[in-house]
Amino acid sequence: MRPATYDLVAGLPDDDLPAYVYDLPDLREHVRTIRAALPERVELLYAAKANSDPRILGTLAEHVHGFEVASGGELDHVRTLVPAAPIAFGGPGKTPGELIRALDAGVERLHIESEHELRLLSSLLGDRTVDVLLRVNLPVDVGQVALAMGGGPFGMDPVQLDRCLAVLADAPGIRLRGLHVHLASGLQARPQLALVDRILTWADTWAGDRGIDLSEVNVGGGMGVDYTHPPRVFDWPAFGAGLGRILADRPRLTLRIEPGRSVTAYCGWYVTQVLDIKFSRGHAFAVLRGGTHHLRTPAAKQHDQPFEVIPDDVWPRSWERPEARDEPVTLVGQLCTPKDVLAGRIMVERLRVGDRVAFAMAGAYAWNISHHSFLMHPHPTFHHVEEAPGTPRTPRTPRTPGAPAPAERTYAHRRS
Repeated sequence: MRPATYDLVAGLPDDDLPAYVYDLPDLREHVRTIRAALPERVELLYAAKANSDPRILGTLAEHVHGFEVASGGELDHVRTLVPAAPIAFGGPGKTPGELIRALDAGVERLHIESEHELRLLSSLLGDRTVDVLLRVNLPVDVGQVALAMGGGPFGMDPVQLDRCLAVLADAPGIRLRGLHVHLASGLQARPQLALVDRILTWADTWAGDRGIDLSEVNVGGGMGVDYTHPPRVFDWPAFGAGLGRILADRPRLTLRIEPGRSVTAYCGWYVTQVLDIKFSRGHAFAVLRGGTHHLRTPAAKQHDQPFEVIPDDVWPRSWERPEARDEPVTLVGQLCTPKDVLAGRIMVERLRVGDRVAFAMAGAYAWNISHHSFLMHPHPTFHHVEEAPGTPRTPRTPRTPGAPAPAERTYAHRRS
């Protein structure tokens, strides 16, 4: 946590907790690092589903080639906030109304999920034109990954593509630009590169056999984020260098990527406060304001959310302050369910009622995927760290994979 972020977190009034805090300078630096690593013919679109906070989108707009949306609501939201930004509209189950809104909004790309969706689009087109990518569900074994996107409801099997080509031949207003092939999420740079190579090799063969000039392939996002070790970020420099080698023999091809989590996860913090420390059957529990109805990520991904303890030495009560010291603690929220766990049996030096807990890596798939209304607890507040003009900054130096992490505030981790 940067000093400016720490100061904001420590200075929040208790009544503002729980709170989401987004470090916009850190986000800006991170996305600049990503852009600098990517070759010229690789376009970066941000997947708005990861976090559509208005100020996050505004910060990213200066550094990405566009935004990927997956609903009419996201389309309207992004178009209102960043009117000039190119938009790609993907996702299964688009309604006729959403397709019309996409056409009226002038989206740059529509990602077509099925022959039926393509025929529906053709029936709604009128005298308008639109560029499309056909999403294909390649039968590729991606191994053990966080999410396997192939083999499910996304895209279409390769054998169905020729039927789409027949539809396109009768719909001159729909221009085929290429293919969309997003098969897995949670891969690190080396396996991600191997997957991209396999995808493009298949795409070359498919297009060559049909005499199609393939100008664009979108391989989606899914760059790995390691919640167990926050300093270990996706190796963007290695990924960019590898993409450069892959594209060297394809001089006319543009490659698109659509990361979300790996772009914004690191800029966000979910900050809360310890309400109670209790011991049950020999185990320590810290009951916090809020919970997984605000920060769904640890429940959705079945992991412990990394955190920092921010001590508060003020204790206005007349009785002894409950605390846990040098022992594992399970951090839970206020919900009436034993599944409301943010981190389980984490070794802490000292944790007291009144202390603040700042959960890291809460900038993606956090508040926006949570069940906000369960038990009707208050919603969190939202705060943004922004530097004053002229504030000097120290550039972040990408760390060599395998090298020791730089000195930084210590995170709490599960006891082995």
